[in-house]
Parts: sequence; C-alpha cells; structure tokens
Amino acid sequence: MAKFSILFLMCCSVGITQAQERMISGTVMDRETDERLAHCTVLLPHTSTGTSTDSRGNFKLLIPAGTNGALLVVSRLNYQPDSIELNSKQSVYQVHLNSSNAALGEVVITGTRTPQRQTSSPVLVNVINSKMLGNLQACNLSEGLKFQPGLRTETDCQTCNYSQLRMNGLAGGYSQILINGRPIFSPLMGLYGMEQLPVNMIDRIEVIRGGGSSLYGSSAIGGTVNVITKLPTTNSYEVNSSFQQIDGSTNDVMLNGNISRVNKKKDAGMSLFVSHRKRGLYDANGDNFSEAPELNNISAGANFFYKPAKNQKLELSISRLYEYRFGGEMVDKPAFLNQQCEERTQRVLMGNVDYQLNLNSNSSLIVYAAAQYTSRSHYTGTLPDDSVALEQHLLNPPYGNSVTSTLQGGFQLNHRLDRFLGGSNTLTVGAEFISDKTLDEIPAYRYKVDQHTKDLGIILQSDWKILANLNLLAGTRIDRHNLIDNIVASPRVALMYKIKELYQLRASYGTGFRAPQAFDTDLHIAFAGGGVSRVQLSPGLQEERSESYSLSLNYDKATEDIIYGYTLEAFDTRLKDAFILANIGQDSFGQIFEKQNGQAARVRGFTVELRTNYKKRIQLESGFTIQTSRYASPVKYVNGIDGTRQFLRTPNQYGYASLTASAGKRINASLGYVYTGKMKVAHFAGAPNQLNDEIITSPSFSELNIRAGYTIPLPKLRNSIEIYTGVKNIFNAYQSDFDMGKYRDSNYIYGPALPRSYFVGIKIKG
Repeated sequence: MAKFSILFLMCCSVGITQAQERMISGTVMDRETDERLAHCTVLLPHTSTGTSTDSRGNFKLLIPAGTNGALLVVSRLNYQPDSIELNSKQSVYQVHLNSSNAALGEVVITGTRTPQRQTSSPVLVNVINSKMLGNLQACNLSEGLKFQPGLRTETDCQTCNYSQLRMNGLAGGYSQILINGRPIFSPLMGLYGMEQLPVNMIDRIEVIRGGGSSLYGSSAIGGTVNVITKLPTTNSYEVNSSFQQIDGSTNDVMLNGNISRVNKKKDAGMSLFVSHRKRGLYDANGDNFSEAPELNNISAGANFFYKPAKNQKLELSISRLYEYRFGGEMVDKPAFLNQQCEERTQRVLMGNVDYQLNLNSNSSLIVYAAAQYTSRSHYTGTLPDDSVALEQHLLNPPYGNSVTSTLQGGFQLNHRLDRFLGGSNTLTVGAEFISDKTLDEIPAYRYKVDQHTKDLGIILQSDWKILANLNLLAGTRIDRHNLIDNIVASPRVALMYKIKELYQLRASYGTGFRAPQAFDTDLHIAFAGGGVSRVQLSPGLQEERSESYSLSLNYDKATEDIIYGYTLEAFDTRLKDAFILANIGQDSFGQIFEKQNGQAARVRGFTVELRTNYKKRIQLESGFTIQTSRYASPVKYVNGIDGTRQFLRTPNQYGYASLTASAGKRINASLGYVYTGKMKVAHFAGAPNQLNDEIITSPSFSELNIRAGYTIPLPKLRNSIEIYTGVKNIFNAYQSDFDMGKYRDSNYIYGPALPRSYFVGIKIKG
C-alpha cells in the first residue's frame, strides 16, 4: 500500500510539472526579403529558458506557466533585436527582424586577415555584397567592380574584349586580385578572368585602395580586391535565368544555380554553384567584324567547411572555369581562314584550403595552400593579301598555346596581447611562398614567353590598439624574388583615430615593388598598324619601386529611420623606374613594343563617397574621383608624334552612383550610373578610316542602367519567385568611331563594354 501511495504521488508531481509548462514554436524571417534566418537566439529574459533557430529559421521552446504577457526576445548578428508578447492562447509565432546597416557593422577580413568591423579596421575597406551585385544586374566580377569608389574597369580590345581593372589611376598590373585571400589570380588569368568569375559564386568583394597592409603582396600598389566565395550558412537554393538582347540584334543568355546544405550540428556544410553564359557576336558599324566577341562560359565550383572541434575550422574551395571566346570577321570558317580574328579556348582550375586552429582565446594559427592551373589554346591572325605570305600563313597559321600554374602555401600566426603599453596589440607573423610558371608561345610569329617566378615572403605586423579610439597598424613584408638581385623590404603603416565614434580619421604609408615579370595585361597581343603588335621585355629591365600615401576621413551616423555618411580620401602614389611601353619599330608581322624602365611617375588625387539608407527601403551610394597621372618627362608612344607626360587610357575624372529602392516586400528597383571623363588614347593607322598615327582625346561618357523586380512569395512551398527586367546603357553611350575592316587598330577602344541592352529574368529562391 505504501509503495502504491509513493507511485501515485510521483505521477501527480509529474502531471503538475507538465501542466506548468507548455510548448511554443515559431519562425524567424528577414522583414525585407522574407528569408528564413538560421542561428537566431530566442530567449526569455531573466531566465535560463532559451533556444536558437534551426537551418530553416524554426524554433521550439518549452516555457514555464505564468508567462502570459511576458516578452520573448529574438536576436541575430547583423540584425536589430525584436521581441514578441507571449499569449497563453497562442502557441505558434512568426517574428520578422530588421537587418542592421552593413556599412556600419559588417565584418570584414581584408587588411589584417582577422575579422573585425569596418569602422574598427585601421585601413579603409569598401564592401559590395552579393545582394548589391544582383540589384545592379552584374553578370560577372568585372561588371560589379565598376560600382566602387576609386575603381574603373575598362574594355581594352575591339576584337577579344579583354578587360582590366584600374585602381586610383593605376593600370591592372598594379593591383592584386585575391580569391578567398589568396593570390591565385595569375597574370594570364587577369586578361579574361574578371569576366569568367560569375557573380553567383561571390558572397562579397572587399576592396582596399592603396597599400596600407603588409599581409598582401608588395605588388598591391594600387590596392587589393578580395573576392570571397559563398560558404554555406543555411539550407537554401537559388536558380536565376536571364535573357539579354544587345542593341536588338545579339542574344546573351545566362543560367545560374546555387545550393547550400548544413548539417544539424552546424559543424559541416557545403555549397555548390554552376553558371552558363552564351552570347553571340555583335557588329557595331556594319563591316562584318565584331566589336563584342562570341562567348560561351561554363563555370562550376564547391565550397566546404568542417569544424572537427570547437576551436578548429577547415575550409575548402574549388572551381572550374571554361571559356570559348571568338571575335573578328563574322563568317563560319576555321579561325585561320578569317580575314582577321582572335579565338581563345581557356580552361581554369583553381582552389584553396585553409585550416584555422584557435590555440586559446588570444592566439590562432592559420595554415593555407592555394593553386590555379590555366591552359589556353589561341589564334591571333590576319589573312595576308600577298600570295607568298598567304601561302606561308596557310602552311603555318599563327596558333598558339599558353599554360600557367600558380602555387601558394603559407601560415599566419596571430597572438593578442591584452596588456601592451596601456592598450592591446595583435601581433602577426607569417610566411608564404608563391610560384608562378608561364609559357605562352606562337611559333609562327617567333613569339615566346617562358618564365618561372618564385617569391618567398616573410610577414611581420602589429595591430596596436593604443587607446579605445586610436589604432596603429604597422609592419613589413620581406620578399626574396628570383627576378630581383636583392632582398626587398616593404614597410607599411596605417593609423586610425576615432572622433566621437562617428568619425574615423585614417592615414597610411606603404612601399612596394613590381618585379620585371613577363606576362601582364600590357603584353596583350593586338592588331595595330596593319599587322599584329607584340610586346617584349627590355634585356635590362629592373623592378619598379613605389611609395604611396593616403589620408581619409570617414563619417557615418545612424538615427531611427536613416543612416547616412561620407568618406573623403586623398591619395598620392610615386613610382620610381616606372614601366613604360616604347614603340621600337616593326617587323614583317607588325608593330613591336618593348617594356622598359622609364623615369619617375606620380599619381595623385581625391575621392569623395556619399551614402545614405532610409529605413532599408531606399539606399544611395556614390563616389567620384579627381586625379592626375603623369610621368616626370614625356613618354613617346607613337613614332613621329611628340611624347606626352600623361598616362594613356587614364581619365582625370570618373565616378559612379547606385540607387536601390523597395516598395514593400514585393517591388524593388535600382539605378546604376558610371561616368568616365576624357582620356588620351593611341590610334594607329591601317584601317580605311584611319590614315595617320595619332593620339586622340576621347570624349567623356556616361552609362546608366535600370532594373525593376517583382517578388511573389510562396510560403507553402517555402520559396519565392522574382520576375525582373531592365535596360543597360539606357542612353546608348557606346563608342561611335570604331575602326573598320581587317586592318583595324583593335586597341582603339574606350567606351562602355556593350551598347544599349534589354534584359528580362526570373529568380527562384528557397
């Protein structure tokens, strides 16, 4: 009987306990996009009752009785916390969080290779994320970088349309493009790689102008662009298909797909991307020779992460890029039978692996390796008029092959001293080795580049937080390069002073060098002067040295409804033994240019950025640069014409603006504007419309794009569909004086990449 009484009391106790608790559930979503938010904290204040949302943004929580009217607080990184009032009659809840402004709080890694807020980074970092790339209808990296202050992307060949990035007035060879922080964007890949990287593989792009950090290569004189690919954070997918018609005559079709998966423990995940773009030939002036080449791009890749323990993380990224590119005479013949054309088939395999071990709360070790391999078969030629030359051409057409491989490996050890002369200091020591092999040859032109560069870099850096509002980043990179006789030390320093948290005043000084490396964007083989121009290296070519200075003031203020700010930056870069291309004559194939050491050069200017965000509904970002780029004495680019001190293809003014707006959760629209001022461009004779060699001043031009979208939410299917349309280059600010025919100067090009183009598309997300 006693045992039965005890058992009865225990059952009653359990029943009473269960009656005092009840289960609630809910979903947490982004208020603007309706995207489900994983890893949100759901907490009943002043109690130990709490949980977090799963990969689909769902949560379940057992709450005690007597909580009717209590507030349940929901929070997540980069979102404003919110609370809901509990009701004893309601067990299912839906919570919408407002995203906080990225400009004030986004975590970046460029500059120090350690995550920190933009407003706390001692070097100025600009970020463009995947959402903004989509709003601007950017198809690839090249199109996305146009909408960044101090940056300009340009198309440099009428036949093949290779592109180049210019930062703070310096050509592509002065900037470093990184993939996940690794310099595997080889010089050969630099010719076409910015167009081969689709936006759906990109999570965000971080940009540093100038050389404030010691952690990146000393060739990063103009600045650094770090392309960070998408790592999985939630279970999601996206399919995006678009159709673009160029000037009413040429079709451009793209299909992108992404999928991400994360396990229940959140310690492993993978994301996949695939992209296919197919574009036809476009002829702007009716001469049956293209101004925009045919493209067939196929890209695919995967990113993985695994956390074997709480203090360890392994990340792996791998991508495969394929491109077929053809420009020139628009006939259906083998390349070597065309009157003039360029044909390229390029395959790129690249990847990186990073292992991070947090030794304790103050120390971490990163070990990394990266590689890329590019193979390219190509043809660049003009069908000769002379019968003897024609016979030789048919027997030995100018086909060529290029192979380049890049290997990088290294480590980085970070240790934070919490008590260092009244402040804290993060010390970094590291080393990395980079090997780059390049073989590029066209036997018919007796053209060959065969070079293997090796660089061992030692990195020492101190990120000293002297006071709560004062930061000093100082360090040096010591390089042993096999093409340079002596060891080169490149000290760099950056200072940041915060004024009442709203202002950040930054100053930086950096040195660097460019080795006499063979393959670069200025070694592009082009049609000019009735033949094929080639570039060779001067036998005594020495490294180029640089010193760069910058001073900036950054201001951002947030109120309940609006966030606004501006950045003012002055920059000054001085080059010693600057590389120049000198015209040294011609042979039976065409013009010959030689890469030589010139005299000193100087690039200096001023950039203004303005930005504002109203209730996450209207966002404006803009930047404008005024600069001068001059050599110490005139440089002669064209024989028979006086030299000029001004850099070619470098405008003194350029800028951009982007405006995005949304009306509710369904309607969105965006405007993108790019302005390019006048610049000097060389124009060689040879085409019927160009009888004399000359240097012209191009007109200024503006490019305006518009995009509008309508989103249809499908909550039962847990996805949404967006239908969008728009116009690129609305006012058709396309170059109007292209050369004509087989003997055109293909380097004579200066305007937007494409004429007016209309597009429509559909995006499915889940």
